[in-house]
Amino acid sequence: MRPEWVDYNGHLRDAFYMLIFSLATDAFMDRIGLDDAGRASRGRSLFTLEAHINYLHEIKEGTAVRVEASVLAFDAKRVHLYMEMFADEGTEPIAASEQMLLHVDTTHGAKSAAFDADIAGRIEAMFRDAPKEARYAGRVIGLPSGPRAASASASASSGLSPA
Repeated sequence: MRPEWVDYNGHLRDAFYMLIFSLATDAFMDRIGLDDAGRASRGRSLFTLEAHINYLHEIKEGTAVRVEASVLAFDAKRVHLYMEMFADEGTEPIAASEQMLLHVDTTHGAKSAAFDADIAGRIEAMFRDAPKEARYAGRVIGLPSGPRAASASASASSGLSPA
């Protein structure tokens, strides 16, 4: 982790979690055959359609991180990628991300395209070899329902701050 990525609380700034996961997505692309040379020769790439991050533990300046990626699901044009970030040699994730990636033909603009057979085969192999647990996948952001949520909603509509 770079010193300039640290915020005023002494932690990794939230935007840089996404950068680290984005770089891990690049490594995934390399692994399936869509590295720089593969993207150039095929005229294909992956675009991120959606991304979610779970911030599980703070990361302090000077901490080395690593990301492990697995394929949760895929179809002819999309990959549901799940990643966990770990501090140093730790075994508990400090952050998790899931992303929906779309395979695109970039030769004439950007149009979705089916994966080439060799790329699809590598994705399928990663899916078969993936750990079956993705603890932080599929989460939805929302406030719990109940009196406090209703009170906060009423306060917001009246311009008052919730207690």
